[in-house]
Amino acid sequence: MLYYLFEYLENQYQFPGASLFQFITFRAAMAIILSLLISTIYGKRIIAFLQKKQMGETIRELGLEGQAQKAGTPTMGGVIIILSTLVPVLLFARLDNIYVLLLIVTTIWMGIIGFTDDFLKIKRKDKEGLAGKFKVIGQVGLGLIVGCTMYFHNDITVRQEKVNADTEQVVVDGEQSDFKPAVKSTKTTIPFFKNNEFDYSDLITWISPDLAKYAWLIFIPIVIFIVTAVSNGANLTDGIDGLAAGSSAIIVLTLALFAWVSGNIIFSDYLNVMYIPNSGEMTIYITAFAGALVGFLWYNTYPAQVFMGDTGSLTIGGVIAVIAIAIRKEFLIPILCGIFFIETLSVMMQVSWFKYTRKKYGEGRRIFLMSPLHHHYQKKGIHESKIVARFWIVGIVLAIIAVITLKVR
Repeated sequence: MLYYLFEYLENQYQFPGASLFQFITFRAAMAIILSLLISTIYGKRIIAFLQKKQMGETIRELGLEGQAQKAGTPTMGGVIIILSTLVPVLLFARLDNIYVLLLIVTTIWMGIIGFTDDFLKIKRKDKEGLAGKFKVIGQVGLGLIVGCTMYFHNDITVRQEKVNADTEQVVVDGEQSDFKPAVKSTKTTIPFFKNNEFDYSDLITWISPDLAKYAWLIFIPIVIFIVTAVSNGANLTDGIDGLAAGSSAIIVLTLALFAWVSGNIIFSDYLNVMYIPNSGEMTIYITAFAGALVGFLWYNTYPAQVFMGDTGSLTIGGVIAVIAIAIRKEFLIPILCGIFFIETLSVMMQVSWFKYTRKKYGEGRRIFLMSPLHHHYQKKGIHESKIVARFWIVGIVLAIIAVITLKVR
């Protein structure tokens, strides 16, 4: 909203300083500052409200140290993250940008699913909450929206290559340009490869080039899978104080860098990465989201005064997945979201091995003392604050590796 106000003041009255709002970096800085202030100042009031309404966490006895003390801690704290993100976005972002609109829809959509799950858990006084099939239906529904939008919306394009200025001249929007016009494409990027672009349509066009128009049959299911997998991964990671919020903040800040570079024609050309017109506007949303996560972490670090609940964890996973897909970096998710990945993998390994050994030996056996992985280390007697700090360190290392992929191929 403020973007349009200051754009009007700049155009009509040459208002001093109004031109600052044309810069993504300035608006991103304002967004992260405001989201931090909202989450830290008003977060305390939201926590007090949740306590007053007795929105306390129901703890299932798992034999973990310090677990009993957490009973009754307010949950649904993801509301703090959502509100602290949306307010700066509505103020500083361009609301006609399809990427920003897609992220707002993702936040509200997943927030509603998570809120419903948390509310049912509190109402029923158990850990079941919303049935798993309904969560999956919600995640698949969001993936379908995101996939269809990414594939069919006319504003979602890429500018694929630079022309040879000595032999070729290109006119874009009435002006000579060094780049060919932006086009619709199902191309994405694969890290560490020299020619790192991959087109989803290649999965079917090897049969016949005419099948390119049916690439959506491949692309949309892949988007659905990514959205579902990452949101569930974030949900599994939210098991001890500060782990999900801190790890997500590291991931989100890294994605902000990728979004800014991908949306800047000069830096994308210099770094030889895919230029995605209008994607830089996502930087405002991402920085607001990062500020909200850090502000929430103020109250979520050990000993936590509030838990994010599924309201927060499902939203975080959905948002991260959509950002990665939008900037064509979804193949970086196993690296950048390595914490989510290993937590999910530990659960899959534990469950699969338990079922296999029970069928073969008549008795289920375990790989880990407990899954997800962070509970394994708790069972080994390591304090949860140390586990969280070490997971953050691993997350930072993975983020650095992800950034290195901009140049290392």
